[in-house]
Amino acid sequence: MPASVPEADGRHRASAAFSLSFLSLVFSITAFSSSYWCEGTRKVAKPFCTGESKGDLCIRFNSPDANNSQAVQYIWETGDDKFVEKKFHAGIWYSCEEMINEEGEKCRSFISLTPASDRGVLWLSIVAELLYVSLLLIGNILMSIEICYYSSVIDGLKINAFSAVVTVLAGLLGMVAHMMYTTVFQMTVNLGPEDWRPHTWDYGWSYCLAWTSFACCMAAAVTTINKYTKTILEFKHRRRKLERSLRIQYRFPDHTAPEKVCNVYVNSFQNTPDDPAHALRSLPFLHCWVEYSC
Repeated sequence: MPASVPEADGRHRASAAFSLSFLSLVFSITAFSSSYWCEGTRKVAKPFCTGESKGDLCIRFNSPDANNSQAVQYIWETGDDKFVEKKFHAGIWYSCEEMINEEGEKCRSFISLTPASDRGVLWLSIVAELLYVSLLLIGNILMSIEICYYSSVIDGLKINAFSAVVTVLAGLLGMVAHMMYTTVFQMTVNLGPEDWRPHTWDYGWSYCLAWTSFACCMAAAVTTINKYTKTILEFKHRRRKLERSLRIQYRFPDHTAPEKVCNVYVNSFQNTPDDPAHALRSLPFLHCWVEYSC
């Protein structure tokens, strides 16, 4: 028997929620493992030119005999000419900056750069990020189970409700983790080591990706909750319609008879994976409801 329009709509919503949750998981893992949460420049003094090094990235002497200690040397660089700007980028785990007159980068642990008073907050941020990724993974597994396999409609609703709760908790943890890291980085800029403090800085693509992951996570949670609520309301509406139809067409002497029949219908949901109304097809007064529900 072909799937009904509500069932197809429910599967579309479940697929949309799974897609959003999967994107959120991929974005969160990428951002968490990268070091581009913040980017900027550091102003450092130029080193003295030695050997064959020359150019604007080192300070030159006026005498060609730079090794002669008795010669008077003059340095013409003054003001900002004595400094050079080095690019740097930092993440949760480490901070890297480019090297002067050399290729490559020099990296340091960001935890070691953080002031001692703020390291506890940074570790809480790391733990929250790990829990955020773990809950997103659990939510993805539950949503995939809901889409691919479940034994009955009631079981599907239970999985749907649990995945919604897990996804909402993941989103809240992700928001708290991102905000705590933002606070720690700003404190490190103000109170961190002098040989690291940036001259100018701004948030990088990893930081934007982390908040995009949070947005996708909350969108997946809203979609999942919306699907669960719509299924429950649809079920209640069909039950009321069935009770009203039974009272009008068959005039039950017992006013609780339609409700008893509906209870039988609800109980049959828990044991029938494919066609919940199959066990009730033998009852003639349920024929119209069977056709509507299928």
